[in-house]
Amino acid sequence: MTSSAEAKFGSPHRVQARLLRLFGLGFGLAVVLGGVIGSGIMRNPGVVAAGFPSPALVLLVWLIGGVVVTIDAMPTVELGAAIPEAGGPYPLATRVFGPFWGFVVGWADWLQLAISTGFITVAFGEYVQRLGWFTTLNPGVIAIGLVAVCGVLNGVGAKASGVSQDVGSAVKGVGLVILVAVLFLFHGKATAVAAPAPIFSWGAAAVAMRAIYGAYGGWQSAIYFSEEVNNPETAIVRATFGGIALVTSLYLLVNAAVLHVLPIGALANSTLAAADAAKVVLGPSSGVVVTALAIVAVATLANLQIMEHSRNTFAMARNGLLPPRLAQVSKSGAPQFSLLLVLFSVILIIAGAALAKGKLYEILLNLYAPMAMVIFFMLALGALVLRRQAPHLKRPYRMPFYPLPALLSMAINLALLALFLISDWKTAIFSALFLAGAVPLYALGRWRGWR
Repeated sequence: MTSSAEAKFGSPHRVQARLLRLFGLGFGLAVVLGGVIGSGIMRNPGVVAAGFPSPALVLLVWLIGGVVVTIDAMPTVELGAAIPEAGGPYPLATRVFGPFWGFVVGWADWLQLAISTGFITVAFGEYVQRLGWFTTLNPGVIAIGLVAVCGVLNGVGAKASGVSQDVGSAVKGVGLVILVAVLFLFHGKATAVAAPAPIFSWGAAAVAMRAIYGAYGGWQSAIYFSEEVNNPETAIVRATFGGIALVTSLYLLVNAAVLHVLPIGALANSTLAAADAAKVVLGPSSGVVVTALAIVAVATLANLQIMEHSRNTFAMARNGLLPPRLAQVSKSGAPQFSLLLVLFSVILIIAGAALAKGKLYEILLNLYAPMAMVIFFMLALGALVLRRQAPHLKRPYRMPFYPLPALLSMAINLALLALFLISDWKTAIFSALFLAGAVPLYALGRWRGWR
């Protein structure tokens, strides 16, 4: 069915293809947990402690991060529940702003998924080598191996990739709970390395808040699978907010457990806080346990992002903005040609990063950071616009205290974008150039008549 916004702005012809409805609420919760919990909670507690050098402040700002993300989610979830189409932010923005601006948002999402998946899998390769495995290989080769495994899981069918996501999310959630329990069972901090607490500075606090926001990234994962979840109008709402609540609770528990073991000064100087805390409790061999947990967390996240990325590509092809072959769905529910394009793109990014290893590597690592801010600003604005465009549209979820959550979300993402521009303006230029690539790509699609 063609939406009123598409008719108004002259959207290309829509390919008649749909994904299979295979999943339930449990899968929705799993993808939110799997999309959020990654290496951030392992690494970022030290960054946060450096910005807020007090145990009470550390816990408070992690809690505030969960509240902020909940506010940020409200306009997106309102749109996602009202427009239950596969593809993540792209179909939501298209419904509100028309095909061009929808494609800009979809392209921003495509970029951030491709680049971030590349670096997530490279991190996987580095973690594997910490266990002493495949140390003679470049981490990029191991990363490509993970991409290939994820590709096979996704290619077998939506159900197989969904089950792997359920299992992976459960393992890392339970693993974090066990880690928290072990750290709390350690009484006293006598053996922890003492270090003076850092002095508060606004610069370090800004970096800490950015680290927290990054650690909560991925809360929107459920909306990529709206067509594949039973009763999406309610499942998306429950999965997103339920998942955010679970993640926030886990993050508070992990930080409280780490603070139980490490003094604030030692935590502020830690680059892998969970591993350092476990080392105090269990000794040097604990690194194997924490690294194994990190491997599961990163592998699960990589698999999920490949699933999301193929849905994003499928949705744009279905609307005629990419070649129609990319909208084909296998009998097992996999958007097979979109998946192949995604795998090829991620492997190219991994290979480029492995070859560069210098400034370009660092630029690419941060290149996708502003993309999410642009996306969620547009979706918050879109929720406001759609209330005016279609006041009688059925909305299974309505954000409370309208329009305050949408306005706050816009302000938060603008502030984060401004902070990024000020702190790393050179990378911001590259990000803008990549994002501007949406214009010729959109023109090419219209010219070639992919419809």
